[in-house]
Amino acid sequence: MGTNSQRSNFKPEVDLNAPARSDDDRATPNVSVKGLKENWQKWSSEHQESQKLNPFSHDTRQTVVALHRGQDDYGRPQQGSLTEKRGKEAHTHIGREVQKLCEVIRDIGQHDGDRREGHRKGITVEFGKLFEHYVAISNTLVGILLRARKQGLVDFEGEMLWQGKDDHVVITLLE
Repeated sequence: MGTNSQRSNFKPEVDLNAPARSDDDRATPNVSVKGLKENWQKWSSEHQESQKLNPFSHDTRQTVVALHRGQDDYGRPQQGSLTEKRGKEAHTHIGREVQKLCEVIRDIGQHDGDRREGHRKGITVEFGKLFEHYVAISNTLVGILLRARKQGLVDFEGEMLWQGKDDHVVITLLE
């Protein structure tokens, strides 16, 4: 060993185009400055384009025409996007859940033929009984009931149903 003044600051040149070798002499992927620069430029260009579509970006060179309330596609995902695909899949899934709920009500409900005041003809079941049967199928009974009521398939009193409190509320499957 020598003194500090005898030590050299010489560093060998590194050939960035040559494959690097690790301690166990295996070849590792080649990374060049030119390749890194090209990858960065590609990412940068793609990011700039995506920011033009981002409504929260401060990029004023927006190329997309913003939709306004009342236009046909306002509030809808862009056609062909993953968001549109997921929305359609969710709609189909919820449709199957509503059908399953109607089948359960048909199976456990009682046919009600009388037309009392404020009562519609159909198959009826109390919420508590339906809850006990449906809990083994899904944990989303109340949400599916609300969706089915919105579609005009079932009817019940009140805006929301609560387990325990509303066990005696009659749910009618409309015919």
